[in-house]
This record gives sequence, structure tokens and C-alpha cells, in this order.
Amino acid sequence: MSAVRTQVAIVGAGPAGLLLSHLLAARGIDNVVVDMRSRDEIESTIRAGILEHSTVDLLAEHVPGTRVHSVGARHDGIELRFAGEGHRIDFQALLGRSVWLYPQHEVLKDLVAARMAAGQDLRFSTAVTRVEGADSDQPRVVCVDSEGQESTITADAVVGADGSRSVVRPFVTGSQTSGYFREYPFAWFGVLCEATPSSDELIYSNSEQGFALISQRSPTVQRMYFQCDPETDPEAWTEDELWETLQARVPGTTLHTGPIFQRDVLRFRSFVTSKLAKNRLALVGDAAHTVPPTGAKGMNLAIADVVELVPALQALLNDRDLDALPTYEERVAKRIWKAQHFSWWMTSMLHSAPGATGFDQLRQEGELRSVVESESGQRFLAEAYTGWPFAVK
Repeated sequence: MSAVRTQVAIVGAGPAGLLLSHLLAARGIDNVVVDMRSRDEIESTIRAGILEHSTVDLLAEHVPGTRVHSVGARHDGIELRFAGEGHRIDFQALLGRSVWLYPQHEVLKDLVAARMAAGQDLRFSTAVTRVEGADSDQPRVVCVDSEGQESTITADAVVGADGSRSVVRPFVTGSQTSGYFREYPFAWFGVLCEATPSSDELIYSNSEQGFALISQRSPTVQRMYFQCDPETDPEAWTEDELWETLQARVPGTTLHTGPIFQRDVLRFRSFVTSKLAKNRLALVGDAAHTVPPTGAKGMNLAIADVVELVPALQALLNDRDLDALPTYEERVAKRIWKAQHFSWWMTSMLHSAPGATGFDQLRQEGELRSVVESESGQRFLAEAYTGWPFAVK
């Protein structure tokens, strides 16, 4: 068994883990990153990517070679469509802020390249099996690589950035499921297709036929969703049926069609773990919380966790401040629950719950009108959607 010593062991090479590694290294804090996935899998899995204003500023300032401004597309607003009419929420006019369409796998390519160029100890295809000494001042991460070779990373702190099935989480909370959970009674049927964008900005459409979201991934690839039952079989639909369903739910816009090359059903779940830190262990990103995708908060919330965790780890390691991680937990929880509320609000305002009555549907329309016909209502949505500024950087 090989062994290595570092200051921070980071489990997970997603946006949170890689950015954390980068920002810690910039402060002179040594770290090792491990991930069970291969580099190709990390960089090629196509996922959503609406980046908040502050997230883009952070990447542009701290990640050399980021392509967020050169490849990403700036969106100055979104459209809410209901009762057959479209209503644009103009972020620039309301706040002077924007969001960027920049898919997560592109963010990961930038971060991996930056870490590799800096000589980072970044271990792909390496699965963490357990954490030892979680209550000690030198916790250890036990790993197995793709050839079955076991290794141990001894650190002053361990961070779980390893997603919703986190291996680190039980060592912080006591179990995989300890926390606050909500499952929604509907899902999104998502498709990726080869076609130019049907709209310059995202369309969130609430129609008599049901909810749909029209988005993009690139100038030649569209990502679209419509509300469905969580038990829907994605292979049971023909392409013609999918296009007919999507088009019916976005009246007023003629969708650009093309070959559909990926389809999936995305369940809606909200989760916040019962603890975010314990002793010298901490959780960030999906290891700590998940949100429905409606409000585009997932990756941005992970980045916000990292922004708060970096100075906390610095205080713990350099100043031996044992209150640093509990303070991180207290500070980051406030933003997490604001994001949970916004994601729940957007979801409930735009989707039809099973068994909804005529009253429910008309009340929902009244809520949407309360947003789009009020500058204050539009501003609330714009502030939350474009993201609350980081308290620290």
C-alpha cells in the first residue's frame, strides 16, 4: 500500500472539488484530489450549465485559460411564458447583471487543464473506499485505483466534493441519508438534439398541456425538457411524439428540430444534509445538498460553498482555529436554504402538481402575473436567478 501526506484531501473532481483545489493552492495549501471517474468521463459528460454573475467573475479572475467569456454565451434575461403570452425578465435592465450559458463539462475542462498545468496531484479512476480517523486531527482517505492498488492519503482536513452519493458524507453525518429531504411528484423528460437554438434565451413555459423549458448547450445543440411522470420510460416515445409534445407546450415559438441523440428522465429532489462539517471533515456541492434544476442553482451553489470553505480551511490549517469549520457550516447554510426556497418557488410556480384543480391552475397564473406585472416581483426573481453576491472571495 502506498501512502502520501497532504494538507487537504479532496474527494471528487467536479466543479467544487477542482475549484477548491485551485483556490487552496493559490493560498499555498497543498492538496490531493481523487475521483472514481476517468478524466475523459469527467470532461465529456454533458450537463447543464447556467452560471451566475458572481460565478463567472470568480472563474474569470482565478482560473487561467477559462473560456467562459470566449465560448460561453451571455444571457441578459429569461422568458416566462403562460396563458399564451411571453414575458421577458430583463436582468440587465433590473440589476445590471447577467447569467452565462456555459455547460458544466466545459467548466471542468478549464479546471482540469489549470490544475494539470500547475502540477496538481489529481488522481482519476481512483475510488475512495472509506475515511479513517475521522475524529482525529489527521484523518485518512483510503483509495483503490483502476488496477486494484490501495493507497492512503493522510491529511489535516478532508473535503467531500463527491456528489449526491458521497462516500465522505456518512463520516460527517453518521449516515448517507441524515438530513432534510423532499421528492417532487413529477420529473423532467430531457432531450439533447442536433439543432440550432430555438430562442436566444431560456424559455420557461407554463401551458395547458404542461411545463416545458427550452434551452441550449451550444450553437448546434439544444437541450429541452418537459414535465412528465417520474416513472416515464424515456425509450417509449418516438421522436415525432417528443417534438409534438414539446411544440404543444411552447405556443408562440416554432421549435428548431433535429435528430435527438440523448434522452433521459430527471427526477426532482431536494436534499440538505444534517451536518456540513464535523471535526476536520467538510462537505461541499451535491455531497451537501441537491436542488431541483428549475432555478439553475446546482453548480452555482457548489461554487458558493467553496468560496466560504477556502478561508475556513486556511484559518483551521494556518491559525489552528478549531471554530473555522463550524463557522463555515453556519455561514453556508443560510445561502443553501435561500437557494432551496428559490428552487422550490420556481418549481411550484411553473409545474402542475398531480390532481391540480381549476382553482390551483388559476391561482398559479395569478402568481405568475404577480411576478411579471410588478417590477418588484421581477427584481426578486432576477436577484435570485443571477445569484446573490459572494460575501467573501
